[in-house]
Amino acid sequence: MKPFFLWLVLLFAIETFAQDDERHRPQLHFSPPTAWMNDPNGMVFVNGEYHLFYQYYPNDTVWGPMHWGHAVSRDLVHWENLPIALAPDKLGYIFSGSAVVDAKNTAGFKSGKNAPLVAMFTYHDPEGEKAGRRDFQYQGIAYSNDNGRSWTKYDKNPVIANTENIKDFRDTKVFWNEKLKSWSVVFAVGDHVRFYNSLDLKDWKMTGEFGKPDGTHAGVWECPDLFALKINGQTKWVLLVSINPGGPNGGSATQYFIGDFDGKTFKNDNSPETVLWLDHGRDNYAGVTWSNAPKNRRIFIGWMSNWDYAQKVPTEKWRSAMTLPRELGLKQTETGIRLIQNPVKETELLRSGEVLSVRDQIVEKELSLGAGKSSLVELDLEIDLSKTDAENFGVELGNTKGETYKIGYEPKTQKFYSDRTNSGKMDFSDVFGNKKHVAQHLSRSKTLKIRLFFDTASVEMFAGGGATALTDIFFPSEDFTRFKIYSNGGKTTFTKAKAWNLKSIRR
Repeated sequence: MKPFFLWLVLLFAIETFAQDDERHRPQLHFSPPTAWMNDPNGMVFVNGEYHLFYQYYPNDTVWGPMHWGHAVSRDLVHWENLPIALAPDKLGYIFSGSAVVDAKNTAGFKSGKNAPLVAMFTYHDPEGEKAGRRDFQYQGIAYSNDNGRSWTKYDKNPVIANTENIKDFRDTKVFWNEKLKSWSVVFAVGDHVRFYNSLDLKDWKMTGEFGKPDGTHAGVWECPDLFALKINGQTKWVLLVSINPGGPNGGSATQYFIGDFDGKTFKNDNSPETVLWLDHGRDNYAGVTWSNAPKNRRIFIGWMSNWDYAQKVPTEKWRSAMTLPRELGLKQTETGIRLIQNPVKETELLRSGEVLSVRDQIVEKELSLGAGKSSLVELDLEIDLSKTDAENFGVELGNTKGETYKIGYEPKTQKFYSDRTNSGKMDFSDVFGNKKHVAQHLSRSKTLKIRLFFDTASVEMFAGGGATALTDIFFPSEDFTRFKIYSNGGKTTFTKAKAWNLKSIRR
């Protein structure tokens, strides 16, 4: 028996993990205990904990009056659910925002020995919206002196009023501005972003704006984030901007810009018409990064859904999940400096043991696995394209119902693809399973590296060292536990292949 085929048999000769009482519940990803969740908010690291706040409506599985849900983790993998952090009040719903450690107590909120946390968020006044007003969104702050367990809203909110009657005026990301020795915030204003500056997190003045001619404007801009990364000793700034609709494969998605920040505004390195996508799948939206992460790490997490169908997906007790946390960096490619992303190293805690480590394996047609028990798998593949003449190759998941999901690569077009057109339940949406999703490979290298994470109802692909990412969800009527490697129209040469079964975080 060939070593590669032997691995395929061993990969699924394992015991069933403890199933959740509801089908499709993620086993590797954070999901709310019940009810509706969307954008990640207020992510900050303090006292050994990663805080994840999120848009939450506790009374239904569809969008409603927004609260901030709350969870914490010490390893970015296992999460502890905490009580709701922020709830609506007379000023409105609590929309997206961010949080920082006010180490110098610039806002004067400190009570006790620990530095306070300060959250900045958007208020959304539903009554003002119903009345036809345009100034129904504005910015507020709240603070915590007990490590984020309880929050007090500032009694003089809002701190940034909507005096220009701008309809979409929201989603604050606050950060320390070293150039000005003060605080800055970036938030979305319709079809662009604005920057404001403050010494005390309370009194804000506008310093600049960016984006009216840049990127795509196929939908409204949302959930910006701005941060610095280094490449070859040089500091570049990355601006994330989510957009809905207008994504590369339909619906909501996140674009990004690379350039410079002078402390007041952002300048794009690329031509205004250049559009760069963070993720080419349909299901990574509104993602932002943690503030104050240790060792200067820039760690990202996104909402793993799409506004085209998020409120209709076939789950009952809860809706939506987050992506795996990803560490961000920069890489020089043939087309310029690009953002790279890879799962944080902590995801290795999920591995239950390496079950494959082979080299120089040629695959023709397919290698079938038969029935197995688990759908939680990590694959690390390396393909020699100079010794591959297949029209396309990839990984196929299946079940006893005849449902399949495929993810693979076409060497001739240099495109990755994700095919959920036969993946199971999809009658809840006309666009969920209507076509393949594609992403262009950014490298001409003859060595192709692909890393894949399969959960109960999702896939995350990282290719080319993280230069191309693709995230998709799916809803098989029974779990995918039949895997196979396929090679159509020729052979595929794997120079390296490693795999691990993964442990559920819910056990």
